[in-house]
Amino acid sequence: MITEDARALLSTGAVCDSCLGRPFAERSFGLTNAERGRALRTTVALADDEDFEPTDPADCWVCEGYCGTFDAISDAIVDALEGTEFATYQVGTRVPPLVEENERLFREDAGLDPDVGESIKREVNREVGRRVGATTETEVDFDRPDVLAIVDLEGFDPLEALESGTVTGHAVDVQVNPAFVYGRYRKLERDIPQTEWPCRECGGSGVQLSDDGEEPCDYCGGSGYMYDTSVEQVVRPHVVDAMNGDEGTFHGAGREDVDARMLEGGRPFVLEVKRPRRRDPDPGELEREINDAADGKVEVEGLRLATHEMVERVKEHDASKRYRTDVEFAEPVDEGAFDAALDELEGTTVEQYTPERVDHRRAGLTRERTVYGIEGDLRSPTEAEVRLHGEGGLYVKELISSDNGRTEPSLAGLLETDAEVTALDVTGVEGEDEPFELEAFFRDEPRTESNDDVAETTG
Repeated sequence: MITEDARALLSTGAVCDSCLGRPFAERSFGLTNAERGRALRTTVALADDEDFEPTDPADCWVCEGYCGTFDAISDAIVDALEGTEFATYQVGTRVPPLVEENERLFREDAGLDPDVGESIKREVNREVGRRVGATTETEVDFDRPDVLAIVDLEGFDPLEALESGTVTGHAVDVQVNPAFVYGRYRKLERDIPQTEWPCRECGGSGVQLSDDGEEPCDYCGGSGYMYDTSVEQVVRPHVVDAMNGDEGTFHGAGREDVDARMLEGGRPFVLEVKRPRRRDPDPGELEREINDAADGKVEVEGLRLATHEMVERVKEHDASKRYRTDVEFAEPVDEGAFDAALDELEGTTVEQYTPERVDHRRAGLTRERTVYGIEGDLRSPTEAEVRLHGEGGLYVKELISSDNGRTEPSLAGLLETDAEVTALDVTGVEGEDEPFELEAFFRDEPRTESNDDVAETTG
């Protein structure tokens, strides 16, 4: 039967070995379609006692020569990736409609199912990809490759490519997927936002119009930003430069208020680098470089090369938070009443309507959040330090102040006096059920060197 099918296919006209073998791609694993086609052509010639006459791809009416350009396409992809480091790749192909129609007619004219075997698109992807992998010593990845090469067969003349052995670079579109660096940051000074904060008056341009033309913006002093720096502006340039990328995007596991510090264990973040040409910088060296340049304002630790899934994990993973606050009361507070109020808040689920300070950018909703633990010390009748551990999304300032009754219960409400947080520090951000740092989300091996240098700067 297979010989008869091959004979029928050969009767349609001049057909190259790859095109002849493609309808039988599901047979005899380990062979290329060209090897299948050549074997079938040989078998038919022997069975019919006819001269063996192979067909050059340039004369094939089905692929019109494209099956002879695999080497040239691969070379064009490798050239396009010059200077880009990558460990995994994938190849995709756009096939001219006429060639796809030829494939369908080829099978129909021989009495075969139009979908039997595999398509030329799949063959080009595999054969070109195999050559790219062998040349670059990298591995194919069909899920999330470091680089994706799209081949447009209409972008070159196959007959010219067969003659010259080259394919124009315009026929190859190389896409370099982002790379990711995970870590935790500490913000050691107040009034530093997590991400850059463009000036609301000049839109980040740093200039404003006057009667004399453009001049520095009065609101931001010409910097274009509301604050002198941010965690993002401290971290991003170093990571982007280390990976020789085009730009970077900062993703944090939530964010603290601008006037709050982020201390102790730090907050998880991922820096996404667009179009990196290097993917394996030394995380320890990068960490030291960032911390040296930050001049004590911001610190990072635990930098590791991460997978793209880490972005979603950092942004979506349920996390609890630990805080330390300085509190001032409008009236003197009795120590017994203070301790009793903390005891009542311990383990309580509070109802918090969207705070007044954020209701301009968040929907008006009542949210329930649990206070896992809370303790404190009354420093004077009107001053206290309060430390607490709460569910993610708990508004800590409002838990203390009551926010004009929007949070119930609250420390101010239980003590029946106004209370205000005068200083807030976040001291811990940890996953509710499991840590952020699972090995499945990293591309590198765990670091074994000591973090003593970092610890000394924060001790």
